[in-house]
Formats: sequence, structure tokens, C-alpha cells
Amino acid sequence: MVEVLDSLVASLPSPGSGSLDIGPLTLRAYGLMIAIGVIVAVRWAGRRFEVAGIGDADLASGMALWAVPAGVIGARLYHVATDWQRFSDSPGDIIKIWEGGLGIPGGILLGTIVGVWYFKKNGVSVPLALWAVAPTLAIAQSIGRWGNWFNQELFGRPTDLPWGLEIDANKVASAGYAPGTLFHPTFLYESLWNAALAVVLVFLGRRMLASRPARLLACYVIGYGIGRFWIEGLRIDPTKEGGGLRLNQWMSIVLIVGGVAYLVWARLRPAPTAVADGEVPSAP
Repeated sequence: MVEVLDSLVASLPSPGSGSLDIGPLTLRAYGLMIAIGVIVAVRWAGRRFEVAGIGDADLASGMALWAVPAGVIGARLYHVATDWQRFSDSPGDIIKIWEGGLGIPGGILLGTIVGVWYFKKNGVSVPLALWAVAPTLAIAQSIGRWGNWFNQELFGRPTDLPWGLEIDANKVASAGYAPGTLFHPTFLYESLWNAALAVVLVFLGRRMLASRPARLLACYVIGYGIGRFWIEGLRIDPTKEGGGLRLNQWMSIVLIVGGVAYLVWARLRPAPTAVADGEVPSAP
């Protein structure tokens, strides 16, 4: 028993399989974690729509029917475009999302575009809607990142920290390291970062709801960009690089600069009309 406890303290184990068997049904854990993240985010968005006075769970569900598939498509296209050498000889692998490979920046972009279209189509205030969904995006990513744990992918460089991640011997060898090497669990770092970001956004959002609520989405973009920048710097999976930085670090810089630019622009604009009675509801 003591040896087992010592082992758990000394490292973080990886699942033996990337799938879950429930009777005759086999579920890919990667897709399951993304689905759970989406479900939690949509339910929470429904509650925040009610707080903002623009809708309810039905609005959140309707939005999800359009924005979630668009986000997945955008995330996959971003991954394929930035890792084309992996797919150039086998384009059929492009559709194998269950094997991993989603680029969050692409998902944010296309999902937001389609979400804004949906809100405008239904006469919903876009700024308030963006305020409502901002923290739910972070929590969806926090949960979805656990799919990388099941796939044993996107881990960081070697570490001797107590929470070093164990990886199957064949994956360790493929990465070019000695058997028994432990790695930074970057999926865990990003999951915890995004969960903390969601909490911060809830508190910030209480101050932004009455004036320029769309700023909260910019805060999400900045917060995500900061976290992704330093976590990306730990990763060792092959990727395009330039100027001493990985491609996704450059993309993180773009997100941070873009978010900050929007906040500056919003601050310089004339103040919009506040919500009724100037009250700021308490956001869940």
C-alpha cells in the first residue's frame, strides 16, 4: 500500500486506453470529454442569458446547435492548416477528430462568428450574449483538455516534479527520451488555468454587465492567450517555429494584442446606455 501511495505522489499516471467501454458500447474518451465540456458550458450559458435578460436555456441550446459544430470545424481546420505535413499524404485523416488535433484559436474564431450571426438573426443583444458566454468558453476548454490525457498527447518537456506525467513506453521512445522519463502534464496546466480564468471572468463580469459587456469576451481572449503562451512553451510536440517561438505562441501574442486593443478602443468610445435602473445583476 505504501509503495502504491509513493508511486502516485511521485508521478501522474496516464490512462491505459483512450476509450471507455460501457457494455457493448465503446466511447472515445477524447470526444467524450469535449462533449461534457460543451454540455456544461451550454447549461451555464443558459443561466447567464437569464441573468442578462436576453434569453434562457432554449436560446443557449439553439446557439449551441450552430456555434459548437462551427467551433469544432474551425478548430480542426486550424490544426490541419498548421500541421499539414501530418495530413498531406493521408488527407482521409483530416476527419479523424477522435484521434486528437483541435486548434483552439480556430475554434474561437469560427465559433464566435457563427454565434454572433445566430444572435443577430434572433434579435438578441450581441454584447450581452458575448458577456454571457465568455466564462463558459473557458470552462468548456478546461474540461475538454482532459481528452489529451486519455490520448497521451501534447505533453511537455521532461520534468522531475512530483506530478510528472507517465507516458507509454512507445510514446516516450517516439519522443526520443529514455524509458521512465516523466513529462510536464501540460493538459493539466491548461485545464487548471482555464478553470481559474472562468472564475475570474465571473467576478469581472459583474462590473462589466452595465456598461460595454462585450469587453468580457476580450478579457477571456487575453486570459486564454496568456495561459496558452507559457504552457505552449513547455510542449515538445513538433510544430512550426519562428523567431524562437512556437506557432501557437505567436498566435497567443496575436490574441493578447487583439484583446487589449479592443479594450482600449472600447474605453475610448462614448459610454453606452446602461441597463435598466443602472443595476448590475449578480452573475452565476
